[in-house]
Amino acid sequence: MEKALNRRVESSETPFDPIQFLRKIVAIDSCDPPGGELEIARLVHEQLLELGIESELDEFLPGRANVLGRIRGSGESPAFVFSSHMDTVPVGTVPWKRPPFSGAIEGDRLYGRGATDMKSALASMIAAAGSLSKKAHLLRGDVILAFTAGESANLLGARRFIEQGLQKKIGAFLCGEPSDLDVIIVEKAALWLRATAIGRLGHVSGNAGINAIDVIQEFLSRLRAMKLECPPHPLLDGPTIRVGRIEGGSAVNITPDSCIADFDIRLPPGVDHLSVVEQVKGIIPANVTISILDFKPAVETLPEDDFVKLCTEVCARHRAEPPKIKGVSYYSDGTVLLEGLSVPFAIIGPGELGLSGQPDESVSIDNVLKAVDIYEDVAMAWFS
Repeated sequence: MEKALNRRVESSETPFDPIQFLRKIVAIDSCDPPGGELEIARLVHEQLLELGIESELDEFLPGRANVLGRIRGSGESPAFVFSSHMDTVPVGTVPWKRPPFSGAIEGDRLYGRGATDMKSALASMIAAAGSLSKKAHLLRGDVILAFTAGESANLLGARRFIEQGLQKKIGAFLCGEPSDLDVIIVEKAALWLRATAIGRLGHVSGNAGINAIDVIQEFLSRLRAMKLECPPHPLLDGPTIRVGRIEGGSAVNITPDSCIADFDIRLPPGVDHLSVVEQVKGIIPANVTISILDFKPAVETLPEDDFVKLCTEVCARHRAEPPKIKGVSYYSDGTVLLEGLSVPFAIIGPGELGLSGQPDESVSIDNVLKAVDIYEDVAMAWFS
């Protein structure tokens, strides 16, 4: 596997064009599953070096790679972290009007899988870092670019950064997930559960057995009617339950003796996920068990936090109208990298809420360019 560590080199005289770079990385398929961010990671790594920024490429699994960039400040303050991921969700089965890896530009829109979520932020952060590297003598702390693999499903890259000790360096955390340049300060927790039904094998010509798929259907009917008990949150809607995968049966004429259903529950901050598991267990029929596949904690910064105020002021300078303060149902690498920390957190991204995972995903070119200035200004203001 590939591991490349390169120190800062002389900056290229060629200006970095975030839109052309975005087109280049949108053209690379990095859908997860199966992943395969290595080609993008190499491009990002080489681009950072060309901009005179220290960069480390870490292929920690075959085809799965992180990039860690660093602009060294004076060391008086903890690091300011820019967070972005390099993978995308799959293209899906619904036909696209434009090829999903074209990077086609029409008017102010750039199209392709990952354009909004979140290769646009990746390109904007690299451009901002290029400018910040020329002002390193003004930075009281390091600027770290934490670009990850595998965020969309299991946060593989963020967990790798945890193993390498990145979490201890974080002083402030700005994530580029889609926000339409509004300021997001809270994301829900994600609880992934598996229901397993055990039946008894049978055959249509003899003993019918017990159909495990029927048992799962009964459970899912109860799950749809379930009302989770959670306190309201001013920036979030209520908890949600979504079934994402079902597996059962071996042949059409054989009664299935097992069936599983994997489902996703999104929760506001402050909810004990184990209590939610107990609520779910309270509705299961006989012969069904519940197990935890994963839990990704909620992340939140309060509206009155100085970092939130700073982000809001900077965004207002670069937008036609003041940004909204919002909460979201998605999770980011912050759920892993910030677990157990009490550091400033916000999400500002050029991508638009609601376009992630959609056919003909696109991003506003104007937003991408504005994000460059916003990212640079937030980092400089934080260290001032």
